Amino acid sequence: MNEEIKALQEEILNLIENKKLQDLKRILSEINPADIALILDEIDEKDLPVVFRILPKELAAEVFAYMESDSQEFLISKFNDKELKSVLDELFIDDTVDIIEEMPASVVKRILSQTDAATRKVINQLLAYPDDSAGSIMNTEYIDLKKTMTVSDAFERIRRRGVDSEIIYTCYVTDARRRLLGIVSVRDLLLNAPDAIIEDIMEENVIFANTLDNKESVAAMFEKYDYMAIPVVDNENRLIGIVTVDDAIDVIQEAATEDIEKMAAISPTDKPYLKTGVFSTFKSRIFWLMILMISATFTGAIISSFEEKLTFVPALIAFIPMLMNTAGNGGSQSSVTVIRALSLGDVEFSDIFRVIWKELRVALVCSVALSVVNFAKMYLIDYLIFHNFDPGRQIEEILVVSITLFIAIIVAKVVGSVLPIIAKKLGADPAVMASPFITTIVDAVSLIVYFNVAVLILNI
Repeated sequence: MNEEIKALQEEILNLIENKKLQDLKRILSEINPADIALILDEIDEKDLPVVFRILPKELAAEVFAYMESDSQEFLISKFNDKELKSVLDELFIDDTVDIIEEMPASVVKRILSQTDAATRKVINQLLAYPDDSAGSIMNTEYIDLKKTMTVSDAFERIRRRGVDSEIIYTCYVTDARRRLLGIVSVRDLLLNAPDAIIEDIMEENVIFANTLDNKESVAAMFEKYDYMAIPVVDNENRLIGIVTVDDAIDVIQEAATEDIEKMAAISPTDKPYLKTGVFSTFKSRIFWLMILMISATFTGAIISSFEEKLTFVPALIAFIPMLMNTAGNGGSQSSVTVIRALSLGDVEFSDIFRVIWKELRVALVCSVALSVVNFAKMYLIDYLIFHNFDPGRQIEEILVVSITLFIAIIVAKVVGSVLPIIAKKLGADPAVMASPFITTIVDAVSLIVYFNVAVLILNI
């Protein structure tokens, strides 16, 4: 919360405490619904129903749609049936579906009992779509026109249907079977004569999505085409609903958060950090920590297998963490870059060899720079100042570390760039192949290279 919102929250709490409800109503009526929701999510639960009930009917519904699910559930438990129905009647269908998806079964049953049969049918249809599909985030309330209508007819329909529609700036032209024929904007309608025919002014080259398309792919379409809404059709090209830009932003934010959590080896959660319990946080982290702990035992096994030979050159042991960390960081850089490119659609599986070729060249330049700097540092500091190497073999020992670093960076960058692409091709989430998982692989490869280079150069 920014300082302005915090100040408003303090003022609202003061008004509640002093029972100045008329002043409170006046202040809240001048605040954006999203900001009101943010304030209400932070106030004490005992004050929440009092504040919510003084909001005007339409504003209350808007605020309710923005609130966190636990605050919504608490308010529903305090609503009588009339109050619940009043809020639900003002909500758009997609917002109602979003709320239902977050509620326990008992609350869902009560919500559905306060909706009419037609609304329940639409809600159940939307809930039937897969969670990751365009159908699950679309809104069925939109303005549809017929191609034979005039501009005057279109405006009359907008006036009648616009109150219940989330978007009225873009209208969709359909035939008698609801098949999508074209789109026409309110701007187009305003700039044409009242008797102009819709068929003559509509845009027939329509960008649309299918109900079963991945919702992240649909969200990416908003960035590409700069639309406020995208129509959603079924397999017979019948217009079923629309996805609006606010829902697309939510999908993008959820996807980015999920990717960040997966890249940090955390199972994704749909609750804000401060509202996630300790045990829930534990469950989201412990699985991957266990996996990474067990996988790290392989690096220990590699070190153990070379333990006898390392006793002849103890100085090399000190550089194991540096080699593993540097190679791991190099692999992470490549993996994160490629994962981001995959999510934006900039890279496909067919580009894998182009990616490898690019990362090989980047790795070569990085490897040379790091190896040269490492050689100079080890000779000037570790040998001349701290005397960490055996006189007479210092060059060979420094070469072992530098050559290993050179090879490890190349391997790490190639592995880091290729694994996410392969993961996506196999249907897995590329984010899983990010930092922790790739670092474990690179650590093992780095150690194998290190010890074999040492055996080859030092004859141990």
